[in-house]
Amino acid sequence: MIDQQRKEFDLQQQGVQSTSKATAMMTGLRMEVAGLSDIGHRRLNNEDSFGYDLDANIFVVCDGMGGMAAGELASSTAVELTLRTYKDLCHHEMDPEERLHSAIASANEAVWNIAQQDRKLYSMGTTLVAACVLHNRLLIGNVGDSRAYFLRDDDCVQITEDHSYAAEQMRRGGGGVNGGVPARLQQLITRAVGVDAAVKPDFFVIDLEPGDTVLLTTDGLTRYADAEKLAQQVYTCSDLEETCRRLIAIAHGAGAEDNATCLLLRVC
Repeated sequence: MIDQQRKEFDLQQQGVQSTSKATAMMTGLRMEVAGLSDIGHRRLNNEDSFGYDLDANIFVVCDGMGGMAAGELASSTAVELTLRTYKDLCHHEMDPEERLHSAIASANEAVWNIAQQDRKLYSMGTTLVAACVLHNRLLIGNVGDSRAYFLRDDDCVQITEDHSYAAEQMRRGGGGVNGGVPARLQQLITRAVGVDAAVKPDFFVIDLEPGDTVLLTTDGLTRYADAEKLAQQVYTCSDLEETCRRLIAIAHGAGAEDNATCLLLRVC
């Protein structure tokens, strides 16, 4: 099942050129990371969560839903279980896709079980986007509309595909956010962690090179910034923490109606 969901992301097809550096140089790659989560101007609480483990080289961003404490609980639970399970499974002989799939499945089971035990939490769930690095390969897994972007050589491309009504309609040629989808349906999520007993993530694989940057982010940022605007901030600032602040500032400048979270990874 995992092989059917895995996609080799073709960077050249997306206009990103490889510099053909030897992969042997990447056996000792080092990752820099910085993250920031912001409540925004309109929400009373922050339902976004993020986390990472540099020992296991896994990074996760989640955007909870269900209202108030339910969204916060869903996203924080999903981040915690994904990180913990993935790290525990690093001691087992498994393909990275299988390991990440198991970690996301564990997160889904935990959120689902909590919701079944409390009627007040019944509608809770969360989006999830995760990145893990093994040797010179990047594996992305996602459920929902939180996104992963890949940046190299002044280019920025969206890796993940949104699991939302608007995105599904666009892929089928039926319009997008600005093309025939009713406003009330534009933010409707078609897949999420914890809303069903089982979950189906998508996976994407990319070969890494020194200098590559990966952005994991929630829709509280991406509804205000396309790939070009995101790239402008990443490429004009070398400090990852400051770049995160600049990215969140984009959401603030546009009204910040939702929570916004960004997690930046750079290959050294």
